[in-house]
Amino acid sequence: MKMLVTGATGKLGSKVVESLLLKNVPADQLVVSVRNPEKAEGLRARGVEVRHGDFDQPETLDAAFAGIDRLLMISADGENEKRIQQHKNAVAAAERAQVQFIAYTSVANAIETTMFLAPPHRATEEVIMKTGIPYSFLRNNWYMENELSGIQAAMAGAPWVTSAENGKVGWALQQDYAVAAAEVLSGKGHENTIYELSGKLMTQDELVAAIGTALSKEVPVQKVDDSTYADIMKAANLPEFIIPFLVNIQKAIREGALEIESNDFEKLLGRPATPIADALRVIVGEIS
Repeated sequence: MKMLVTGATGKLGSKVVESLLLKNVPADQLVVSVRNPEKAEGLRARGVEVRHGDFDQPETLDAAFAGIDRLLMISADGENEKRIQQHKNAVAAAERAQVQFIAYTSVANAIETTMFLAPPHRATEEVIMKTGIPYSFLRNNWYMENELSGIQAAMAGAPWVTSAENGKVGWALQQDYAVAAAEVLSGKGHENTIYELSGKLMTQDELVAAIGTALSKEVPVQKVDDSTYADIMKAANLPEFIIPFLVNIQKAIREGALEIESNDFEKLLGRPATPIADALRVIVGEIS
């Protein structure tokens, strides 16, 4: 049986591949599809087959997906409309290659949510379902690593700035999401399933209290409106293009888009997501 992971040199994809190898998936059963094969030479040296596959170049995907039984399609980055086309290209190629199973990394509550990031995920889930290929949608809540810059700022003495009010988020480590994806790709009984993968729901105040404990210091919380939040991010010299994205994330959290309670991590991992205190120790350790 041949399994393929797209985006295997990315932050999540690389962790998925490592998780598969740790699960004793034979390297000769594992294939990766990447835009730049040179970045995957380390995997090739370990016996993993490396193929060139670019969602923007559909002609590369037929060869990339040829002979593949089970596919993990990791969502692309970028503007919504571009991502929708990229994902359609990949799904069409999987259908042509007669792939037998597609796992896809989606977003929390993809079909019903009004979150601004949802359209590509909603469209992709719908396209996959229309193929009739058995699927599993891994609806990832939010990566703890997404808060890296805020944690670094707190380490330097800055307050935690938020306009999310009391909205809750199910933060979890990318590693937990990766292990869950590896289980679905290599395991049995996951056909036509949806997993809402979420850590323990927490507010910004609860997260910051945990960050303070991890840093052994008090981290003040500065609650502002969206406009003030944007101004503070600009003053921190963040790139102009990313400010609307960050504001919209705060708005989505405030409106409950990520407040999805679930025990699906436990179903896949045999345990809940890594506790927040342990997760933060990992994050702080990586940036200290």
